[in-house]
Amino acid sequence: MKRFAGIALVVFGLAAALWADSTLSINGAGASFPNPIYTKWIADFQKKNTSIQINYQSIGSGGGIKQVTEGTVDFGASDGPMNDDQLKAFQDKHGFGILHFPTVLGAVVPSYNIPGVNAELNFTPDALAGIYLGKITKWNDPAIAGANSGVKLPADDIVVVHRSDGSGTSYIWTDYLAKVSGDWKTKVNKGASVNWPVGLGGKGNEGVAGVVKNTPDSIGYVELIYAIQNKMPYGKVRNSAGTFIKADLESVTAAAAGAAKGMPEDFRVSITDAPGKTAYPISSFTWLLIPQKFSDAAKRDALKGFVKWMLADGQNEVEALSYAKLPKEVIAMELKALNNVQ
Repeated sequence: MKRFAGIALVVFGLAAALWADSTLSINGAGASFPNPIYTKWIADFQKKNTSIQINYQSIGSGGGIKQVTEGTVDFGASDGPMNDDQLKAFQDKHGFGILHFPTVLGAVVPSYNIPGVNAELNFTPDALAGIYLGKITKWNDPAIAGANSGVKLPADDIVVVHRSDGSGTSYIWTDYLAKVSGDWKTKVNKGASVNWPVGLGGKGNEGVAGVVKNTPDSIGYVELIYAIQNKMPYGKVRNSAGTFIKADLESVTAAAAGAAKGMPEDFRVSITDAPGKTAYPISSFTWLLIPQKFSDAAKRDALKGFVKWMLADGQNEVEALSYAKLPKEVIAMELKALNNVQ
């Protein structure tokens, strides 16, 4: 009996080894903004494609760009498109380019923790820029109170929270502030990493959400799903049409409507401060960063298969996690662009 048990263990071990050898492993890293939907997509895709294992690390957009450029991952992910210098650095290192593939649309929201205040606050562009520049330091400052008639705001000091890592969410936030505030553009400008005038740092959307949730009188910017999952209040933001808009599926989709018609071939586009009465002004696409050439054909085909699935079946899963679907025109462009991955 022991002999048969031993044989069974050997057979099981061989089978496990053969299964491991037949599993194709694909590694990616980057943005935390889309991590909740990427986690779900990967799990669902792997259920139907059991020979493919996709590993994704939520390390921030800056880390994703760095790792894909260095070649330590098969694909990167970023909420801010790579700039011309970053694209050139990749080209110089590898001898070929890198392509951007939009995956979903999301929103960055101002989330706050003010003891005794449960109201949904309104924020003007000037108020948000002033808070993050360190010029507005009290919650009852007229720049905030003026947009929130009837809400009793305390005279407490505002605790500003921002990202400590290279972050696409920071890129979206600062891209917006640079558009609506000349002072911000001159003193700070936009980027995945900037010299913050004031504030505490948190790593990842998860980190900022945690700091805000645990720090009285604080404000921070997070991707919408993190505010919802952590049951944190978040404010409406006045858009370019002068309307205070709450971030939701409809308002993010409205922000993308104009961009879909004039989408550039490389998909690098900003939709912050978009026109339209119903557009939420701090909305953005988020992108996968995929090298143009792969030495491993099986890995290339598996990754292309995942992107095709993401653009079809995967889009049906995004709204449950408070992301917005890609416009159909953009999906059609992406399917065509996949042919450039060789």
